[in-house]
Amino acid sequence: MNLNNGSSARVRTLNPVAAAMAFALTTSAFVAPSYAEETEAKKEESKMEAITVTATKRSQVIYEVPIAMSAFSGDALAEQGITGITDVGKFVPNLNITGFSAGHTSSANPFIRGIGLQDHLITTDPGVSIYVDGVYLGRQVGQNWNLNNIDRIEVLRGPQGTLYGRNSIGGAINIITKQPNARPETKVTAEVGTRGRLKGDVFVNREISEDVAFNFNAGYNRRDGLGEFINLPEAKWDVGESEEYYGRFSLKVNASDDLSFVVTADANNGEGGLRPYTVKIDEVPNGAYYTGMRFGSPTPSGPLRNSDVAADPYDNATGTIEVTEVTNKASGLSFTADYNINADLGAKFIISNRTSEYKAGLDDDGTIYDMDQYPERGEADQTSVELQLNGFIGEVDFVSGLYWFSEEGKNRQGEDSSFNGGPNTLQLDQETTSRAIFVNLGYDLTDELRVSGGLRHTTDEKEATAFVGQSSGPAFASDKWDQVSFDLSANYTMDNGLNVYTSIQSGYQGGQFPARPYCLFGNPECFVASDNITAVNYEVGLKGQVTSDFNMSVAFFNTEYEDLPYQVNTVTDSGFDTKNLIVEQTSRGIEWESTWLVTDNLTLHTSAGYIDVDVEEQNGVKPVAPLTPELTASISPSYEFELENGALINTRVDFSYRDDMYGEPSSDPARMTVVEARTLVNLDVSYSPANADWTVSFYGRNITDERYDDARLNTGDYLLVIKSNDASEFGVRYSASF
Repeated sequence: MNLNNGSSARVRTLNPVAAAMAFALTTSAFVAPSYAEETEAKKEESKMEAITVTATKRSQVIYEVPIAMSAFSGDALAEQGITGITDVGKFVPNLNITGFSAGHTSSANPFIRGIGLQDHLITTDPGVSIYVDGVYLGRQVGQNWNLNNIDRIEVLRGPQGTLYGRNSIGGAINIITKQPNARPETKVTAEVGTRGRLKGDVFVNREISEDVAFNFNAGYNRRDGLGEFINLPEAKWDVGESEEYYGRFSLKVNASDDLSFVVTADANNGEGGLRPYTVKIDEVPNGAYYTGMRFGSPTPSGPLRNSDVAADPYDNATGTIEVTEVTNKASGLSFTADYNINADLGAKFIISNRTSEYKAGLDDDGTIYDMDQYPERGEADQTSVELQLNGFIGEVDFVSGLYWFSEEGKNRQGEDSSFNGGPNTLQLDQETTSRAIFVNLGYDLTDELRVSGGLRHTTDEKEATAFVGQSSGPAFASDKWDQVSFDLSANYTMDNGLNVYTSIQSGYQGGQFPARPYCLFGNPECFVASDNITAVNYEVGLKGQVTSDFNMSVAFFNTEYEDLPYQVNTVTDSGFDTKNLIVEQTSRGIEWESTWLVTDNLTLHTSAGYIDVDVEEQNGVKPVAPLTPELTASISPSYEFELENGALINTRVDFSYRDDMYGEPSSDPARMTVVEARTLVNLDVSYSPANADWTVSFYGRNITDERYDDARLNTGDYLLVIKSNDASEFGVRYSASF
C-alpha cells in the first residue's frame, strides 16, 4: 500500500462520476490555486506513485482523507500474495479476517478494532460492511472472493455510520473494480503451483463506439485439499479442496456529455470439501463426549476419546457424507446512472439485486459416530436503491440522498442433521427493510483548514421466524430500530504537506435475533432481538509525505460501543444454542503505516497496530473481544534491479504477524480458547523482459508452512478448533497484456 502527496484544487464543475458518487462526508482538503501550485511542485519532486481513493465517496489522495485507512492497488495484489479477501487481513493494522461460517472454505469474517461477527446465519449481521463498486453485500458466505479485475481495495477502520450506513460499526471494506473505458486492453493471467493450484483469468476492455465501452473478466480457480475423509472413501472432495468459476461483465454508455449509464452483471459457482477442523475431547473432562452422558442420559456412542478423532487434525473422521461437501453460488445485477445537472449540481442513481446461496455444515464430534451433525443450507436475496444529489451552494459543498435496502433469507438444518443421535431441526427466516436519508456539508475555512459534518437517519425493520427441534411450532418476532449517525471532522494541511486531522464518528447497527434459539424449548418468549448497537469513535491522526522518499500515517483512536452483542454458544438438552451476551466495550489503540524508498531500487512498506479492549464485567465475569489480536504488524521489503539487456527483476518478501487472541468472549484458561500468534511469510520474484508485454513470476505463499487456527469455540461439551486452509504453496504465475 502506498501513500503519496497530492491535492485537489477546488473546482465548481462536477466530474459526473467522482463528484456524484459523494453521498457521504466530503472531507477533502480543498486548497486555493496558489497553494495547489505549491503542492503540485512538491508532488513533482516526489519519487512515489500517488494512490487515489474514494473512501469518502469522492476521489482524493489517500492522506487527504481524515479517516484511518489502507489502500491496495489491484495490480499489486498478486505480488503481495493476496489471492482473496482473507489475505487482505494479514497486512492492515488492527484487522483480522477469518473464515468460520459452518466450515465453509469461501467465507470471510472481518474483525476491525475488536468488532466483527464469526457467525453467518440470516438473523445475524456483520459489524464490518463490505462493498463492491458501491453495492453493499448483506451476506458474506457464497460471494466471489477471487480478487481479479480489481482497481483497488480500501479498508476504512472505525465506525462509518454516516459514510456507509448500517452494519459498519467496526469499519468498511471497499472493493473497486476496473470500469469500462476507451483504452483497449486484454490481460491474461495463469498460475500453476503446488497443492494442485490451477488458476486462469482473462480480462478484456474494449470501446465499441465513441460512446460505448465494455469490459469482461472470467476465471477458474482450484486448489487441492489438506487432508482426507478417512472413513468416507466415497467422498467427492478432500478436506479443504476447492474449485470455482466466476465472471463479471460491465457495459458503459455515455448518452451525452452529462449523462452516463453503467450496467454490471456478475456470477460465481464454487464447490469443494469442508474446511479443516478438529475436536478436542479430553480438554473438557466434564463434557458429554468424555463422560458418555449428556443431561442424565447416555450418548449414542458412549464415551469418546481423542483417539476417535482423526489423528491428523487436517484429516476428518466423520461418518456423515452430507457434511463433506460445501458449495457456494452468487449472482448480481446493478444499474448506475450519473447525471451532471449543471456546473454546481450532480445526481446519481444506483439500483442493484444480488442473490447468494451455500451448502455447508460441521460434524461437531468429528468422529464416525452419529452424535452432532449439522449440515445446513442457506440463501439470501437483496435489493438496494440509492438516489444521490450533491454539489455546491455558494462556498459550501454538500452531498445528500435517500437509500433503501431489502433482504429476504433463510437457513435450514433438517433430516440430515442430528443431535445426540436423534433428529435436529433448525429453520430460520428473516425479512429486513432498511431506509436512510443523509446530508453532509463541507466548508473551507482557509486554504489549509477544512471542516465538515454530516447526519444520517436510518430505520431498520426485521421480521423473523424460527422453528427448532420438535418444538410446538414456529416462533414469530418483529422489531424496529431508528438511529441518527453523525460525523464531525477537521483536516489541516501544514506547510510541509503533512495533513493532521481530528474526527468524531458514530456508527449504528440494528438489533439481532438469536442465531440458534434452542432456548425456545424451555422459554417460548426467548426469541427476542437485542437493542440497536451504537458506537462513537474519537480519533486524531497525522498522514502525508515527510520527504520525497518517505510517507506515513499514524492514528490514535478511542471507540465506545453500547449494547454490543457477543455470541455465546452452549450445548443444551435441546440442541446447539447461541445466545447474545450484551456488553459495553471500549477500544483504544494506535495504528501506523509507512512507505520508505530506501534507495532507487529498495522499497520498504510497514504497518503496525496495537489495541486495548476493555469490556464491562457481566455477573462477576469479564468477557473479552473475540478474534482480536492485541498486536498486528507487517513488513514488506521489495527490491527491483535491471539486467544488462534491460529486463527487470523484482523481488518482494511480505511478513505478517498476528498476536494471540481469543476464539470466543471467554478468557478462562480452562476453556482453551486461545488462538496462538502466527507469523506468515510470502515471497514473489518477477521477471519482465525489456520492451515486452508479459511477466513471469515465481511465488511462495506461507513459505514456512505455518499451520495455525482460524478460530476456537468451546460449547461446554467439546472444543472445536477451526484450522486455517492456508498451507504453504509454491508456483509460477504468468501474465500478459496486449
